[in-house]
Amino acid sequence: MPRNFKELKPAYGFDDVAIAPGDITINPEMADLTTNFDGIKLEVPFLASAMDAVVDPKFAVEMTKAGGLAVMNMDGLHTRYEDTAPLYEEIAAAPREEATAIMQRIYAEPQKPELVATRVEEIKRGGGTAAVSFVPQNAKRMAPLAVEAGADMIVVQATVVTARHSSKSLKGLIFSDLIKDIDVPILVGNTVSYEVTKELMQQGIHGVLVGVGPGSVCTSREVLGIGIPQVSATIECAAARDDFLKETGKYIPIITDGGIRTGGDVCKSFAAGANAVMIGSPFAKCEEAPAKGYHWGMATWHESLPRGTRIKMGTEYSLHQLLYGPSSRTDGTLNLVGALQVCMGYVGAENLREMNNARMVYAPAMKTEGKIYQAAGLGF
Repeated sequence: MPRNFKELKPAYGFDDVAIAPGDITINPEMADLTTNFDGIKLEVPFLASAMDAVVDPKFAVEMTKAGGLAVMNMDGLHTRYEDTAPLYEEIAAAPREEATAIMQRIYAEPQKPELVATRVEEIKRGGGTAAVSFVPQNAKRMAPLAVEAGADMIVVQATVVTARHSSKSLKGLIFSDLIKDIDVPILVGNTVSYEVTKELMQQGIHGVLVGVGPGSVCTSREVLGIGIPQVSATIECAAARDDFLKETGKYIPIITDGGIRTGGDVCKSFAAGANAVMIGSPFAKCEEAPAKGYHWGMATWHESLPRGTRIKMGTEYSLHQLLYGPSSRTDGTLNLVGALQVCMGYVGAENLREMNNARMVYAPAMKTEGKIYQAAGLGF
């Protein structure tokens, strides 16, 4: 008699795959890196994560000037405290074993709705594009305040988001209703599956964030055991986007969010199907980041089940160096824009949608093949 059992399907992350060179090549400067979210055009397809350690109003302005977009967390420090500088100092100075408890105390301060408008106005006064993030339970109440103050984009973000969520609320967040009430692009995440991506797109949203638990400060995979490696997740969500386009004529971008450390990871995200990438830790190392070289996740301070940790990244470079170089490093951690352009040149992709068609292969030895001398530390 046959037995019923779970079948495990392989899933691949950045270190498991490689991009195959194309049949034609182009000059890197010919590669068009622009991407678009319902009329919001970015010169480079890079978003800074909605984390307190990464984005404050000043960073959001600088990211706009650099051609990308920074998403500001409206459930964190900046809507709980008028002056956040002392809080960043306290978190940075906290002993490792006390950091989470200290953050739990700091984040226990109630949110102040009036500060939502204040932060949006600060970004706009500096000439920045104001993209702001809310958790689903706050979005219905707080997002209209942000839009009224001039926000250009709303991001509704949690560890896992679906279009069908059961709760004891009489009427929870319904994305189609939120879209009717708010006349700016709405991005939603995070998810990793074809079905959820397509259902979210059917609600009328303008972008999907892909990734559960890959970030360097996120411990959801350890605490909850949940997640899908980013390359497989991006491929699956990109398939939903493409099928949705065929069925409706509407093209909804997807953003690979989390786990991206190097130019190679960026390139593999686009080869897997991304229209943009969202990055946290590399931006936390920038001189312009507010947390003085420290970084922590959105759920690090959860009052009953922390899912993240504070880590010391150090301050290593400017925002311009991270995105545009110049770089004297050989590890791919600087000049992410240049890396993407060069890779697009090697695969013959003139724009990001052509880059989505780049061939990929399973190549677990990609980083070690022929690299015995590097592994032995014999470089200079």
